[in-house]
Amino acid sequence: MVAPSPAFPSVFPPGVAVVLGGSGGIGAAIVERLAHHGAAIALTYRGNADGGEAAASAARAHGVAVTVHRLALGDPDAVRSFFDQVVAAHGRVHTVVHAAGSAIEQPFIGQIEPARWREVIEADVNGVFDIVHCSLPLLRQGGGSYVFISSAGLVRYPAGDILSVAPKAAVEALIKGLAREEGRHGVRANSVALGVIDAGLFPRLVAAGHLSPAWVEAARRNAALRRFGTALEVAEAVAFLASNRASYVTGQRLMLDGGYSI
Repeated sequence: MVAPSPAFPSVFPPGVAVVLGGSGGIGAAIVERLAHHGAAIALTYRGNADGGEAAASAARAHGVAVTVHRLALGDPDAVRSFFDQVVAAHGRVHTVVHAAGSAIEQPFIGQIEPARWREVIEADVNGVFDIVHCSLPLLRQGGGSYVFISSAGLVRYPAGDILSVAPKAAVEALIKGLAREEGRHGVRANSVALGVIDAGLFPRLVAAGHLSPAWVEAARRNAALRRFGTALEVAEAVAFLASNRASYVTGQRLMLDGGYSI
C-alpha cells in the first residue's frame, strides 16, 4: 500500500515574507501571489514609491499585513536597520525573496567602464550578501527559505547581458553554499532563472531602444514555447519554492525560460 503524501498544515508558517524589489512588475506579482497564499509581506522599493504602495494595496486585498520600506542595496547599515524594522512590525521572518536589481543596459563587455562594473557588482553581489548576512540568523529561528531571481543567461549566454549574468553567477554560488551549510538549520535556498519575461526591465529596454525589434523576434524564436513569460508565471514559481510545498527542495535552479536554455 502506498503511504499517503504528507499534509502541510499551512502554505507558510507564522511570520513574514520579505520581498526585495517588490515595487517592480515582477516583484509586485510575487508580492500578490505570496499574499494570496496567506503570507504577511514586508516589501522594499528603491525609487518607485508609487509602485511599492500599489503592490502593498494588492497584497492587503488578501487580508494580510503589509509594510513598505525604502531600501537601496549596497548600504549594510541600511539593510540591518530594515530587518530590525521588519522584525519589530511582523515578528519572525520565514521567507526572503530577492527580486531587486540594478537598472542595467545591454552593453558588450568591451563597452563597460570599470566604474560601472564596480557599481553593479556592489549593488547586485555585495548587496545580496548584506541581505543574507542580516537575514540568516532570523531564518534560522524556526527555519525558512531564500528564493533569488536569477537568469537563464547563466546556461545560454546572450550577447550584451554580462551586467545581469555576471552578478547572478556569484549569487548562484552563494545559493549553493547556503543550501549545503544551512540545511541543518532548516534553511532552504533556491533560485528561479528567467528567460525573457514581458514585465519589469524587458519592456523598459525595448522602449529605450536598447533591444531592437530584430532582437525581440530572435529571442521569441529561441524559446521552445515561442513566446515570452509573464510576471504571474514567475510569481507562481517563486511562491512554490518559498512555501512548505517545496519543503524538500534546496540548492536548485528552476529554469523559467520557455525552453530558451535547451
